Formats: sequence, C-alpha cells, structure tokens
Amino acid sequence: QVQLVESGGGLVQAGGSLRLSCAASGRTSSMYGMGWFRHAPGKEREFVAAISWSGSVTLVADSVKGRFTISRDKAKNTVYLQMNSLKPEDTAVYSCAARNAATMSSLYLMTYDYVYWGQGTQVTVSS
Repeated sequence: QVQLVESGGGLVQAGGSLRLSCAASGRTSSMYGMGWFRHAPGKEREFVAAISWSGSVTLVADSVKGRFTISRDKAKNTVYLQMNSLKPEDTAVYSCAARNAATMSSLYLMTYDYVYWGQGTQVTVSS
C-alpha cells in the first residue's frame, strides 16, 4: 500500500505560480510511476502530467505544456508539479496518483492505470 498526500494548492491570480507537492508513504521501496490529474466542476478528470520512476521521462498535457513541469525527489518520496502562468481554466482539484511501474522509464497517462490516489488539493485561479 502507498499513501499519497498532496499540498500546495490555493488561490492565485491569473499569471501567478503555485507548486504542488505529493508526498508518498508506505511501500515506497517499490518502483512506481506517478502522475497528476485534475478535476474541474462539470468536467471529467483529465491527465495533467506523468513522471517515470527514474524521473528521466516526463510528459505533460498539451493544455499545460510550457507552463507546468513535473519532477520528483526520490530521497523525499515526493513528486512536484510546478505551475506557472496560471489561467482561470486551470482551476480544479489536483490529485496525484501512483502505481507499480513495469520499468524505470514507464509512463502512465490514464486514470485507470493508477492504483493509489491522494485526496486532492484545490487550485483556484482568479481572473
């Protein structure tokens, strides 16, 4: 079992920045891939970013490309989502997710790929 706890959400003006953190605990000695998803009211949960166990392979959604960056610190069992140039349409609950990885470079992009989920953190961007 892996437990995930997100932090760093809040209210920010358009154009501002936030850094979300996702701290993992439990069976963190296993190799696992991680991702960030967001869920806005009236919309389906959508993929935001994913990172491999090694940290060397990452992918972000086209909607946030050039603005968001995903990274991980394995020593701290923490994954980060740096969000810059935020827009009102980025407003959502952001959740991190984890699953055992097949390889050090595996990436997982779909919600059904993931086994473990955090409770989410609210990000609100005002215009």
